[in-house]
Amino acid sequence: MSAAASHAEGTRSQADRLGIGPGAIVMEVGYDDDCDDALRTAVLERAGSEFVDEDSDEVVDVVLRWWREEDGDLADALVDALGPLAESGVVWLLTPKVGREGHVEPSDINEAAQTAGLQQTSSISAGREWSGTRLVAPKSSRSRR
Repeated sequence: MSAAASHAEGTRSQADRLGIGPGAIVMEVGYDDDCDDALRTAVLERAGSEFVDEDSDEVVDVVLRWWREEDGDLADALVDALGPLAESGVVWLLTPKVGREGHVEPSDINEAAQTAGLQQTSSISAGREWSGTRLVAPKSSRSRR
């Protein structure tokens, strides 16, 4: 079933839960073989275009940031995610669920987000193996960017 058909029938797709709308410009960073293909497909179908490459200069509505504990400095990665983000854009930090290899503790996510100047607004189950944390720049700092 397509994301549009799922939406029309009143069920929420993974793209709905991420707030991805038609025409959204989405950058994906940190993709690897362990990423959730169903989530990626739902986002691509809803947005209606391919992911923007992380080396692009394009301004994006959403950054999907796949992250595992061993990937390095999370605060630095979140600061990097802010660069291409539109003023009202969102970073979705996708991390392995509890008990999965590469799991990141919520306290580590919160600390890194604060260091990067972001606020956590919600968390979701983003797939069988992945959790999603929605991060945004506080309204007061958005007007300064």
